[in-house]
Amino acid sequence: MAEILVGTSGYSFDDWVGNFYPAGQRKGDMLSFYARIFNTVEVNSTYYRIPHPAVIEQMQKKTPPGFVFILKANKAMTHESAPAQTVFADFLEICRPLVREGKFGGILAQFPWSFKNTGQNQEYLLSLREKLLPHPLFVEFRNAEWIKDEVFHVLEKGRIGYCSVDEPGLKGLVPPIARNTTDIGYVRLHGRNAKNWWASGGVSDRYDYLYSEDELKGWLSKIRDLARATEKTYVFFNNCHAGQAAKNAQLMKTLLNLDMESRRQ
Repeated sequence: MAEILVGTSGYSFDDWVGNFYPAGQRKGDMLSFYARIFNTVEVNSTYYRIPHPAVIEQMQKKTPPGFVFILKANKAMTHESAPAQTVFADFLEICRPLVREGKFGGILAQFPWSFKNTGQNQEYLLSLREKLLPHPLFVEFRNAEWIKDEVFHVLEKGRIGYCSVDEPGLKGLVPPIARNTTDIGYVRLHGRNAKNWWASGGVSDRYDYLYSEDELKGWLSKIRDLARATEKTYVFFNNCHAGQAAKNAQLMKTLLNLDMESRRQ
């Protein structure tokens, strides 16, 4: 069975202090503390702005050998119809420090609900794959139109990883199916806050949700199946409000360990 790495979508949040980080935790020491508990993280800040490679270099220095970073694709790549070519070159530059240290897991491209399953958009996915070579690329869809065997075949042929998701069971959103289209499995759990998903109060309200133990247990068999079919599987929690992602990620690690122990007996 593949190695399963569990972490969160981001780590540098003020409202995690006192909920996950100790009271008085300095922002500059958050990643060092985080890396004592988890062995992987999604860096979401790269979605908003591509930093200087030195910033990524300093981040990796705060983590031990074997720690794995996933960088979120810049929003120009996923939310603009004609991104400047310099965006891709700049993004590849920030991957270098992680590649050099053996700490780079790949790039997550999260597309909005408005990105629908069309021939043109399928072609864009393939062109994005080419522009970001040789790094692993994972795509997350928000629109249920993409959940078709035809699309999975396109992803498999293009060596693009499918990101399985857990989110509210609202019409038009992606159902919680576990599927891999490369030899790496990828799961993101966003919470099931149906009331605030489309609300105008802000994105953070969308992810204000704490999974119950029973809800997480519902993913154990799916993650196990992914791990059997892949060489490595990532599980990330994006319900980041008030440290809920960290709490659920810790619980998921415990549940996965207990599940594996019970199957060894």
